[in-house]
Amino acid sequence: MNTAQWLGLVTGVLFGFLLQKGRVLRFDKQVGAMLLTDMTIFKFMLSAILVGMVGILWLSNMEIITLSHKSMNVGAVVIGGALFGAGWAIMGFFAPALPSARWGKGAGTPYSPYSAWWQGRHSMQNSIPFLKQPFFPGKTSGK
Repeated sequence: MNTAQWLGLVTGVLFGFLLQKGRVLRFDKQVGAMLLTDMTIFKFMLSAILVGMVGILWLSNMEIITLSHKSMNVGAVVIGGALFGAGWAIMGFFAPALPSARWGKGAGTPYSPYSAWWQGRHSMQNSIPFLKQPFFPGKTSGK
């Protein structure tokens, strides 16, 4: 593993630790977020986004990194957001973080989320060439 991979691993472990300490991984918090009765997850993720934004701005100002802005396809973002939300609502948790964290705690997690993510990733990877043009062609914003 090279340095970037080690840094990514350390960052992921630290973020997982903070997820656990923030009690964001609890099922009742997930349900509360979906019902808009518990804002713990939203506050935690907003804090993570803001810290990331400040960190990237600082790294850019120190000229450690260079920012390269890319255009955004609005249709792809809307469809991706809808798929993410549907997956969250159906499975009861988002991304591989929560089932992996539950598995690490010994709470047990069914393997169906991993299978679903693998199948979804594979089908989207193979569908991208066919989906590029039909969804809002030329309607990009950004760069």
